[in-house]
Amino acid sequence: MAHMREKLNDVKELTERLQKDYPAETSGFLNFLKRAEGGKALDIKQKELINVGLAVAAQCEWCIAFHVEEAVRAGANRDEIVEAGFMAVIMHGGPAYMYMTPLLQAVDDFEAPST
Repeated sequence: MAHMREKLNDVKELTERLQKDYPAETSGFLNFLKRAEGGKALDIKQKELINVGLAVAAQCEWCIAFHVEEAVRAGANRDEIVEAGFMAVIMHGGPAYMYMTPLLQAVDDFEAPST
């Protein structure tokens, strides 16, 4: 259960270290993220569900943990998050299917309710 929360701690620690050691590069990346996520056509829940699917397709457990937590915060429920993961499986096949394991761990850790 704590596995996916540890991934979030890894993200925080990495970001803090990079901000200290490489402030210009890290600031540039974080500013890009902020601007890229700032569009108005999709709401934050939709954006995070897309990010969940992309995280599964990219096979990034840190990204899965981060974006599942953000999707839950934005109001996504368990079924929406898992369905977003399955969209990655459709586009990415068997490897994405196996990354449904950390997705389910993250959903369990962040307690997104089912509908």
